[in-house]
Amino acid sequence: MISVDIQKRLGDFQLDVQFIAPKGVTAIFGRSGSGKTSVVKAVAGLLRPDAGRIAVGDTVLFDSTAKTHLTPQKRRIGCVFQDARLFPHMTVMRNLSYGGTHDAERVIDVLGLSHLLDRMPGALSGGERQRVALGRALMYDPQLLLMDEPLAALDAPRKAEILPFIERLRDQVEVPMLYVSHDVSEVARLATTLVVIEDGRVTASGPVGKVLSQPETVSLVGVRAAGAVITTKVAGRLLDDGLTELAFSGGRLVLPGDLGALGQTVRIRIPAQDVILAKQAPRGLSALNILPAIITQVEQGRGPGVAVGLKAGDDHLLARVTRRSALRMELAVGQKVYAIIKATAVGPEDIGG
Repeated sequence: MISVDIQKRLGDFQLDVQFIAPKGVTAIFGRSGSGKTSVVKAVAGLLRPDAGRIAVGDTVLFDSTAKTHLTPQKRRIGCVFQDARLFPHMTVMRNLSYGGTHDAERVIDVLGLSHLLDRMPGALSGGERQRVALGRALMYDPQLLLMDEPLAALDAPRKAEILPFIERLRDQVEVPMLYVSHDVSEVARLATTLVVIEDGRVTASGPVGKVLSQPETVSLVGVRAAGAVITTKVAGRLLDDGLTELAFSGGRLVLPGDLGALGQTVRIRIPAQDVILAKQAPRGLSALNILPAIITQVEQGRGPGVAVGLKAGDDHLLARVTRRSALRMELAVGQKVYAIIKATAVGPEDIGG
């Protein structure tokens, strides 16, 4: 567990952040200038807070009251940045072992690096370089892994290449991670916990599915990026028409593509702007996904939109409709509705393991 409670004055900007990150991947999300990177620097020991406390498990990294401030070298923190920062004159294997050789075979296996060990960094793709940077950080035997916008410099194909490996790290390596990003799709796919920072303060935190499904979050992440995250299992592979059937507590969803073997866990993000609401069960629609749900919250935005929180089974969904539609339908908490979702509304970037 990671606990952060810090205050720092940076010119006219005041950072005042408190959160607790359990095991897994904790994403720190916010717009540019919100204070994300300052938090990471403080945890890494590169920025000394004016006051507060930072601890990883039983290890206190910073405590202004006790006058504790471990140097970066003593914090046992592995860092991965937007730029992989590999040594260009060293092979992949030498880059990996530069900081140590802890659990080398497992790290190489999890990150799929065995066929790259004799290559030089200049012969690697952007995604491969970032995998090597991740491996080097892990072989340092860190108690915490910090990842500051590690995919920001990659194009869509390279992101798609590396995301499954980060998922494997999340699921197979017992090292907690702080993951800084401004990309909601990345956060929805990778994070177990989400901390949203705005103007130097935490405005929302908790399990990623819960935070992203709250109507209040729409204004924090942006209307186009808002959407709920649910965990499903593959219930049927309809390979004759290229679709996969997914089961979750609220029913079944059909999405394009081969999403895995029967019983495999699949996490999906459903954009709020692609959820249509109906008061009666619709008939004769082309949309394949029609889910009964109950309205849990109706939140008026700053503009013409209304965010509607929904509960389908034990899971939460989020819809965004116009104010006119909300008034015409007389949407209210406790009302039974149907959530209509096109199969093509969930893109490849919104589907993860």
